[in-house]
Amino acid sequence: MRPLRPYAEPHATGVCLGLVLLACFVLTGQGLGASGAFASVASGVVGAVSPETAAHSAYFRSYLQDGSPWTAWLVVEIIGVLVGAAASAALAGRMRPTFVRAVRPSGGRLFAGVAGGILMGVGAALARGCTSGLALSGGALLSVGAWIFMVALFLAGFLAAPLVRRLWP
Repeated sequence: MRPLRPYAEPHATGVCLGLVLLACFVLTGQGLGASGAFASVASGVVGAVSPETAAHSAYFRSYLQDGSPWTAWLVVEIIGVLVGAAASAALAGRMRPTFVRAVRPSGGRLFAGVAGGILMGVGAALARGCTSGLALSGGALLSVGAWIFMVALFLAGFLAAPLVRRLWP
C-alpha cells in the first residue's frame, strides 16, 4: 500500500473552489449546489414508478417539466463530484473506506453524524437550498438570504459544538 499523501492546504483549496464557482457561472450560467440533484433524482424515480403521483404533485412536476431530471445540471455536477472525489482519493492513496476517528460500536458518534446529516437535509429542504447552493452560489451573488443563512449556520455550529464535543475526544 502506498503511503498516504497529506490533504490539500485549505486556503489554496478555498481559492480553487472559488475559481470553480466562477467557471460554473461563466460556462453554464449556473452556480454550484447539491440538494437540487437529489430532488431531481427523487422526482425522476417517482415519475418512473408512479407517473400519476408525479403528475398530481406540484413539487415533483417542478422538477419534471424541464425535460429529463436525469440530465439536470445539478445531477451532472454531482456525478462529476463523485468521479472527481474518487480520482482524488486514488491519486492520494486514500481509497480504503474508513471512518475519521474510528467510530466505536457502543459510541454515539455514528448516530450523531447521521442525525446531523439528516438535520442538514431537512434544513436544506426548508431553506430551499443546501449549504453549497446557498452559501457558495448565493453568497457569491450577494444574496441577502444567503448571507443570513451563513451567519445562522456558523452561529448554530458554534452553539452546538460544545454539546457534541464530548463525542470526539
